[in-house]
Amino acid sequence: MGRVQPRIAFDPTPSKLKSIARKNSNSKTSDERLNDRRIIVGLTGGIACYKIANVVSALAQAGAEVTVAMTHGATQFIAPLTFQALSGRPVYTSQWEHIESSDPQHINLARSADLMLIAPCTMDMLAKLAQGRADDVVSLIASAVDLKRQPTLVAPSMNEVMWKQRSTQRNLEQLEKDGFEIIPPGVGWQACRTEGVGRLAEPQDILAAVKAALSKRH
Repeated sequence: MGRVQPRIAFDPTPSKLKSIARKNSNSKTSDERLNDRRIIVGLTGGIACYKIANVVSALAQAGAEVTVAMTHGATQFIAPLTFQALSGRPVYTSQWEHIESSDPQHINLARSADLMLIAPCTMDMLAKLAQGRADDVVSLIASAVDLKRQPTLVAPSMNEVMWKQRSTQRNLEQLEKDGFEIIPPGVGWQACRTEGVGRLAEPQDILAAVKAALSKRH
């Protein structure tokens, strides 16, 4: 949540990655809402990053082409290699990193997406998106997504006090006015050793929201 100081790494061994894949294999079905869809998943710095490993795995197994982008803070919680292994594609970790040499600002990547998901989305990223800032790879890609044509889902994740701040609620209202779709956070145990609203929605709820958004616009 917020800015990261110590690194709390989540670097699954090959056996753990296989376990994640097996966990989703039982639900692997042909879903035309996801098959051949191009989905960008942007992660920001929070302990809930570990949940998105299941989301990316499930999307890839359903036939989606998943491209992952991570802020520096996100890489302190979970290694980019995890998502490269699960998606089978390179992971973007910097706006200065040109995986597509002919697209230095990642415009083509954003333009070609059927949907963008930002999860977990910190209080800081909510503010960036509401203000139109683009100073990291996730917000940069988001700035080039056409909200009228491409669903962009935001799944907030933060401490309860941060969630209830007036600034957070203002930013959420602004994002909804701008055309972003908000996946509400859950209630429960948080990394700060308290219980309350603000924890990232569960993977199955995020996947359901992605499918619903694609069904509405495609």
